Amino acid sequence: MNKETCNISVIIRTKNEERWLDSCLFAVRNQDVGEVEIVIVDNESSDNTLKIAKSYQCITTHISNKDFNYSRALNIGINLSTGKLISILSGHCVPVDDRWLTCLSMHFLDEEVKAVYGRQEPLPDSNPVDKRDLWTTFGLDRRIQKRDFFFHNANSMIRRSAWDKQPFNEKLNGVEDREWATKILQSGNKIIYEPAASVYHHHGIHHSGNEQRAARVVRMIETIHQEANGV
Repeated sequence: MNKETCNISVIIRTKNEERWLDSCLFAVRNQDVGEVEIVIVDNESSDNTLKIAKSYQCITTHISNKDFNYSRALNIGINLSTGKLISILSGHCVPVDDRWLTCLSMHFLDEEVKAVYGRQEPLPDSNPVDKRDLWTTFGLDRRIQKRDFFFHNANSMIRRSAWDKQPFNEKLNGVEDREWATKILQSGNKIIYEPAASVYHHHGIHHSGNEQRAARVVRMIETIHQEANGV
């Protein structure tokens, strides 16, 4: 790919994603925007994840368990990429159709828009708790957010120039998306929720009610609220 003409880069964090990754990458490679750059940031996969990534001509890099956190993995991948727009996608999420990237990227004609995130839909065999949470969280109406800092990096796109000024906070291990969104909104920018940019997400955003994960998320959100209120 000619790096001078790269407009969209897709960053995918992976760890043992062979069940989903072929479907994920096939969908990304067949978007109606044409060729895109795909960067895989892999966390010590022991299955066929990297073999699948190679078959789709992805740029691959690695992060060890010792060095891993979600923010650092994203920053590594974005730093390797060349796109003006950076799409972030989980390795176990599959775009619903070939207009996924178009529906994310169309909002960046507005310079005040620094980030867009899309809908997440369950699969037929997803856990009922995950189905409920996904359907409740990701509705059918487009939203423009100026204060609400909800944002989700399983299916999102950000403006590279915004990331240049504000990389993801590597002191956080999780909920880096909402902390980043808070700072973006505090600078007077906008975030869009675009339901037409949809992906299938088997386990959902709450991992079937995993209490340990929920506690970590709550701690991070409490910290975000405290910082936002100057506590």
